[in-house]
Formats: sequence, structure tokens, C-alpha cells
Amino acid sequence: MVKQLRGKKGSKVTIGIKRKNSNTLLSFTITRDKIPIYSVDASYMIDANTGLIKINRFSETTYDEFMEALQKLKNEGMSKLIIDLRQNGGGYLNAATDITDELLDQPKLMVYTKGRVYSRTDYKTRVLGQFEDGALAILIDEGSASASEIVTGAIQDWDRGIVVGRRSFGKGLVQEQYGLTDGSALRLTVAKYYTPSGRCIQKPYNHDVDDYYNDLTDRYHNGEFTNKDSIHQKDTAKFYTSQGRLVYGGGGIMPDIFVPLDTSNTSNNFLNAVLSQGLIQQFTYGYYHDHPGMLDSYADVSTFRKKYTVSNEIFSSFLALAENNKIQPKESELASAKGYILLRIKSFLAREKFSQDAFYAVLFDEDETVIQAVKSMNKDVTAFNPYQ
Repeated sequence: MVKQLRGKKGSKVTIGIKRKNSNTLLSFTITRDKIPIYSVDASYMIDANTGLIKINRFSETTYDEFMEALQKLKNEGMSKLIIDLRQNGGGYLNAATDITDELLDQPKLMVYTKGRVYSRTDYKTRVLGQFEDGALAILIDEGSASASEIVTGAIQDWDRGIVVGRRSFGKGLVQEQYGLTDGSALRLTVAKYYTPSGRCIQKPYNHDVDDYYNDLTDRYHNGEFTNKDSIHQKDTAKFYTSQGRLVYGGGGIMPDIFVPLDTSNTSNNFLNAVLSQGLIQQFTYGYYHDHPGMLDSYADVSTFRKKYTVSNEIFSSFLALAENNKIQPKESELASAKGYILLRIKSFLAREKFSQDAFYAVLFDEDETVIQAVKSMNKDVTAFNPYQ
């Protein structure tokens, strides 16, 4: 089917669509074109003063997307900003430095690279940034890597904002590609990334190679994701932020405020089965379109977030769908999973009614990392110490 759909840009393809509760096919002619893949998932106002921008990776278009989102939020009255880099594995260096440049004043070092035989290269701010003064928070977790760590490290080292979440991945390698005669290529690591204070972002790899590749799994099993006291960075070299706060390098960025991973449903077989089949999204889409007008009384996202509650009738309909898919919960599993499911039904309803931004706005209303960031932005960053 994919081969039938793909073709030269500008050419046309006719497809037939069968919709639910209809026995006839609807015909549509589509003009083929390049499909944009966006790196900014959402940008919305949490409250009257606080905006949030969620970035899933750093691509060629990320800076432009970020600036568009930033301007939109400023027009809506934003004076405080949260940038969500959780599960952002990185990407283009220039996208990371361009965004960082908008958050720091001049002249400041954002990151530098240095290798065994490669001399040091500095990346410094060079423009008048569009958000150099307002309160700032960066959200990270164990999936935040590379370019995400460059942004986070610079913000933390200059005490520009607070970092909330869990210790980042720890990937800071510079690679160069060399073409070979047979058409293949060799990618060789030639340098490492360092934060302004001198911290190496890259976690050590001079010990057992299995330890290196199993690092994230070991961190989970050792309890690091749920208990800050279980965090043990292997590099004990001390560095200091611009305001004298102690930080360490060699294994990712430690957050100023630790937020444990929610493991309450990790072993919930019912919820795992529901998620593996994508039933929450499937149910919500079908229910919304089977009940046109069900959300007409909600004129905007803000009202929906505050006043809408998923009814028992809707939840019972969801359980019926699960049962039709041969998924039946134990009472303990259902009690544990119910709040999780209800929140996501509400979030998907918000997306159907309003937008993708609305989905995250509803979902993050109960996100502990976002909640902690909002609470902490009223305090000076020097009130927080990553290692206390």
C-alpha cells in the first residue's frame, strides 16, 4: 500500500476512504508532496504567566519552530518559560546552540568541544536573545541526550534557570565521517562536548564495554530513577556554576530538582495490554465521533481543562471495548490504572476537540515534573543544589 501511495512530488493519487458506520467509499484525490515532520510537539500557556514548549528532537527546523512558538506565547502574556526536553535524544548542534543563544545574554560560552588531538572549539552567544530575562525551567530525564544536554548544561552552569527531572543520558561525543572507497563510511569520534564550567557531558567508557552499554538499565535496577540517594556518578571531578553551586561531570546533567519516575503501574498487566493495543486512543477517537457535539459547551481549552470530567458511562464503555479485545482487569489492576486511563481519555478528547497543544495541556496538568517546575520558578535558582 505504501508503494501505491508514494510517488513524485506534485503528482496525484486517488484513494478510497471507508468511514465508521458507512458502507460506501469516499473518494479523495491527494497531491503528493514532502511531508513535514515537526520537532516542537506543543506550545501552550500553563497559566496566565507560564508557557511550555515541548521539543522532541533538534532538527534542521527546530530553531524556527521554537522561535515561532516562543513569539506566540509571548503574545499571550508569557513571562515564565518551561522547555520540555524529556526523551529528547538530541540532534543538530547548531539547533541547540541557536536556542540556547536566545536564552542567555552576551557574551557567554554555551559549550565547547575538545579532543585528544583536536584543539578546543568554543561556541558563544552572539545575538540579542528573545528570552534572556524571564524565569526559566528545563525538564530532562534519562532519555535526554546530546543536544538536549548541551542546552541544559549551559542553562545550569550560568544559573539561568532551574533543571527539573532525572539525570540525563550522558552522551557528548563529536563524530566525523570519512568516506571509504567501497562507498561505505567510517564515523570516528574525535572530541567530546563540555559545558561552560568544564564538565564533560559524556559518561565514561574507559571501563568494561558491557557496563557502558548497560548503564541505563543498571541505573533503573539500582533505583536511581525512583530515589535520588541511589544516584552515583562515576566522575567525581568538581565544577562550579557561575553562582558557585557545586556540579559534577562525566555522566549527564544532574537536575536541580529530582522528580522520581512513577512506577505505580509498571507491573499492571491490564494497563500494559491496553497500551500495547493502543486502545485508549482508539476508543477516544471512536467515542468522540460517535457522539458529535458532546463537547460543544466547552468554548476553549482552559474551560475544558478546569471543568470537564470523564464520566462513569464513558469509562464503562472503554472497559467494554477492552473486554471485546479479550482484556479483563483484576480489581487491584483496575483501581491502580483508572486514573491513568481517565487522564489520557480526557487528553485525547482535548486533541479531537481542540488541538495537539490541548492534548499536552491536559496531560501535563497532572505531570509531577511540570508541577514541580511551576512551583519552583518563583524562587532564585541559587536556592537549589543538585547534590543535596
